[in-house]
Amino acid sequence: MSTTSLSLRVAIVGAGPAGIYAGNLLANAVKERGGRVEIDLFESLPAPYGLIRYGVAPDHPRIKGIVNSLHEMLDAFPETADGDASTGSATQTASRRTIRFVGNVEVGRDISLDELRERYHAVILATGAIRDAALDIPGVDLPGSYGAADFVAWFDGHPDVARTWPLEASSVAVIGNGNVALDVARVLAKHPVDLRTTEIPDNVLEGLESSAVTDVHVFGRRGPADIKFTPIELRELGEVNDVDIVLHDEDFDGVDPASATNNQLKVMLRTLNSWRERPAGTASRRLHLHFWHAPVEITGDGKVESIRFERTAFVKSETDAEGALVRTGEFRDYDVQAVYRAVGYYGTRVVDAPFDEARGVVPNEAGRVEAEPGLYATGWIKRGPVGLIGHTKSDALETITNLVADAEAGLLTAPTSDEDVLDVLDAGGTEYTTWDGWLALDAHERALGENHRHTRERVKVVPRDEQVAVSRDAEHESALAR
Repeated sequence: MSTTSLSLRVAIVGAGPAGIYAGNLLANAVKERGGRVEIDLFESLPAPYGLIRYGVAPDHPRIKGIVNSLHEMLDAFPETADGDASTGSATQTASRRTIRFVGNVEVGRDISLDELRERYHAVILATGAIRDAALDIPGVDLPGSYGAADFVAWFDGHPDVARTWPLEASSVAVIGNGNVALDVARVLAKHPVDLRTTEIPDNVLEGLESSAVTDVHVFGRRGPADIKFTPIELRELGEVNDVDIVLHDEDFDGVDPASATNNQLKVMLRTLNSWRERPAGTASRRLHLHFWHAPVEITGDGKVESIRFERTAFVKSETDAEGALVRTGEFRDYDVQAVYRAVGYYGTRVVDAPFDEARGVVPNEAGRVEAEPGLYATGWIKRGPVGLIGHTKSDALETITNLVADAEAGLLTAPTSDEDVLDVLDAGGTEYTTWDGWLALDAHERALGENHRHTRERVKVVPRDEQVAVSRDAEHESALAR
């Protein structure tokens, strides 16, 4: 396939940052080659943006500002003029968006992966990771033991989780030393009055207002020099109103900020040391940071009552100058009534797509799914749930570069069906949402925020059926106007 005749139809499964970056990069790459591409971006939720909308704490407006750039990417390409038979669609309207958002559609339920592959030159899997990784210790299934991903989904107003959350615990353990652990700890410790101006859903605010929490303990297996936070996340922790940060000097033996391996770590170690130097506080809530703690067992009579840890340490040897993390045989017990596990995420598989159960990813080589020509992967489902949002863009670039190279080499099979995928969804009665519908839902949520008793940027619509109703009503009115 020559560069001048490059003409593609591509489906992307997942409309979070990974999928949107991939769509934007692909559209630009084909445009630069003077070609034509039609991209359908499928999302199982009615609204786009994935973990930016449903995985970032509501008191992080700077991070949520990424939504603005994602919006621009989806809105960057106007409708294309005149259908193109080489794309394999005989039922396309005279014009359509280069990147078409198709929400409230789950691949494997509303439409199969095979049906997509029949209609597109290529399919890119960008489903990310929304489930908690497993923590294999006794007592992990006791009532009062929760996955951090579930809690985050609740306080972010995910439509598929319960509207209430049990918050009777006064003392809570959070296991993990990454940003998700800090988000969970901060939301639990923060006074609800300080969340009123965020986009936190009303049902979540009401739940947090009834919380009994006084102490939140965050535990990491390694030491302060191995934290996986970012400086902004850590600094914000120390700015929470009426919450004291509690650290333990024994955890900092031999830790020197000057010997940090990078500037970010140096800044964070200095931040931690500054907190150690603060006089004892008198706040009504406390957030304890513990290091060198490996979880051993959660105990309780029918519910969480305590958690046991074994102290760890780095031990160097003649063959390992860096040192290996070992357990010391010293155990410590903490009385807690709830445990939150923030030990990582596990990939979200797509029905009928290859999947590595052990790693929670789609097996691939630089984005090309193994033994599946025309099938690609990007984001966390490609490389595992590691790295920040910015890494997702460079990750998508690798996948798109290889997809375009395959297209130019004539390695992609032309679609075998001319039927537009929207016709398939209509025939199956799927109430899908579109970009116009999202714009209407976005405007609706912002209007709710303006009229709220606590003025907010937006008030999220939580129930799925209400999101769909707002979106599809707007789409119907738009169609009538045309």
